[in-house]
Amino acid sequence: MKKNNNIFQVQKWVDFLGGFIDRTKGFWVRLGNLESKFLKEDMSQVRIEKPIYVSGLARAGTTILLEILSRHQGVVSHQYKDYPPIYTPFWWNWLLARMLTRKVKPIERAHRDGILVTPDSPEAMEEILWMTFFPNVHNPANSNILDQSTNNLKFESFYHNHIRKLLLLRNGNRYLAKGNYNITRLEYILKLFPDARFVIPVRQPVNHIASLIKQHVLFCEGIKESPQALKHLQRIGHFEFGSDMRPINIGDKTKEIMTLWENKQDVQAWSSYWNQLHGYIADRLEANPNLRKASMVVRFEDFCESPEVTIKALMDHCCLGEGQEVVREFAEKIKLPSYYKPDFSEEEINTIKQETSQTAQRFGY
Repeated sequence: MKKNNNIFQVQKWVDFLGGFIDRTKGFWVRLGNLESKFLKEDMSQVRIEKPIYVSGLARAGTTILLEILSRHQGVVSHQYKDYPPIYTPFWWNWLLARMLTRKVKPIERAHRDGILVTPDSPEAMEEILWMTFFPNVHNPANSNILDQSTNNLKFESFYHNHIRKLLLLRNGNRYLAKGNYNITRLEYILKLFPDARFVIPVRQPVNHIASLIKQHVLFCEGIKESPQALKHLQRIGHFEFGSDMRPINIGDKTKEIMTLWENKQDVQAWSSYWNQLHGYIADRLEANPNLRKASMVVRFEDFCESPEVTIKALMDHCCLGEGQEVVREFAEKIKLPSYYKPDFSEEEINTIKQETSQTAQRFGY
């Protein structure tokens, strides 16, 4: 999705092809399996080792963490250009490589947060696959938790093959995925890949909620100006902001949170949601030693104030080595955001603190 004159716009061909694929996803799954069969011999040489997952509540730094990790040699991820035919990455990229394409200048992404992207930039795209094989994964009326007890053989086969195809396509040896919704699937992913590494960004509640509210307003305005943007967001599994915003259902408070949003009690709603989600994360890390060992919590503020230290620790956790070139590239760029400041009343700040303080303390706030 691109920004044009303050309006979210989806290119016509992306809207058309994305809509067609979404309506015929069963066919595309079969086509993806056919692609895997066609590439079976080459894929047999590809191993999935220590895949890396960046996951947390939006606006905590997931995108910049993805950018940093993707710079390491051998690390591959989905890219913007992989959409719409996400099910057949090898054939689609084969076609793209043979099309006459002009060089695209980097543009600021629709979030207006200063991050510049091109079709080759890493992006969260695998959510489409999760939605295909788990149709209720974004239904807030149901639990959205997938854990060690989850089994879906068709998904697991397709997903393993899909990752192998990306590694083969991009000549990599490590898979990297940004997926904020994976935060309630970490234990399922760990069952699939026992050597997986997880990076979980967190952020101080007042500033985090201010950023969340800002993005929600921005997306709601953009969708009003460009209605096709809503369909695009739904197709790629982006329900974090906008007129079809859906909370991740991880407990009994989900219905109450949705009611607060419907009643325009945004500060209370986001505070309750922040508290519930981060409480769940803290609980799972405490209860599951294997998950705790596989995970690194990155506090947004520490990341901005000491980027060099954080990046080195990140590379070490992900078994990527020191990555001095990556440190040099990003250390000077990473700063606390200056393009907005929280504009809460004293009463609203007290609401946030009252709701989130105990959980925030579990993350050192």
